[in-house]
Amino acid sequence: MVTVMESLPKGYGFVAIVLVLYCFLNFFMSFQVGKARKKYKVFYPTLYALESENKDAKLFNCVQRGHQNSLEMAPIFFMLMILGGLKHPSTCAALGLLYTVSRYFYFTGYSTGQPENRLKIGKYNFVAILGLMLCTLSFGWTLLNQPASH
Repeated sequence: MVTVMESLPKGYGFVAIVLVLYCFLNFFMSFQVGKARKKYKVFYPTLYALESENKDAKLFNCVQRGHQNSLEMAPIFFMLMILGGLKHPSTCAALGLLYTVSRYFYFTGYSTGQPENRLKIGKYNFVAILGLMLCTLSFGWTLLNQPASH
């Protein structure tokens, strides 16, 4: 009987490590939002500050949006990493690292209060997602083309 560990490609460990690195990035972003809440006096359960009620609303909202945008993409990123990595572990790990680093710059650029700064380096997260999509498509195509086993 083959165990799960024996059936995974050797490089899949890198996929797991990159996924944990992204978790640390998420914790960092969460911490930054918490600091911004305190600094700009935007308390829970308020998600976004209103400019009519808070002179620092734009600054806070940019920090919040940077994190929220990353949260919205996280399930897609994780799914593509996990599935695509089953066939292309090294490529997915490299693309996942690119995604994680560019998401850091996306967040820190957005947090400046100038939304356009999110795309200076952060734009490369789109390249990484596209690459991960291609790896996952390759994995799916391979599964569909395997001979039937009985």
